[in-house]
Amino acid sequence: MFSPILVPEAAAIAGWLIALALFVIVEAATVNLVSIWFAVGALAGLITSLFTNNLLYQLLVFALVSAAALAVTKPLVARMRSRKPAAVLGLERNIGRRAVVVQPVRPGVPGRVRLDGVDWTAVCDTALEEGGECVVTAVESTTLRVEPANQPAAAKV
Repeated sequence: MFSPILVPEAAAIAGWLIALALFVIVEAATVNLVSIWFAVGALAGLITSLFTNNLLYQLLVFALVSAAALAVTKPLVARMRSRKPAAVLGLERNIGRRAVVVQPVRPGVPGRVRLDGVDWTAVCDTALEEGGECVVTAVESTTLRVEPANQPAAAKV
């Protein structure tokens, strides 16, 4: 059987606070989930240190809680990441809507169209003259892909 490794309460609390802070800093410095599970485990270790000065118990709680947090959240994160990305600023709602050309659009040369009083960069495979109407067929970042209004709008993809 293991003999208990006893640490002073203040030292244990300080150690767990430092570990917790380091895990949180590492997590904040990265874009991916890297150490959040260990931060949760360190918090559990900190709480355990308030009840016992046995370092082995504290480390065991840290390991078990970290593993449980990882096991619970990893599938949730994977499911969230596999979802279709959200619409860019909700601009996809403009697909199928009519706009007015305010700066001529040429194939390969972007122009400008006005939709709901807002000017947008627009691209088209055919020439569009100023004052003409067009229909939004797609949104590519913050650029509207359009076609002349007298042609049927492309189906949403």
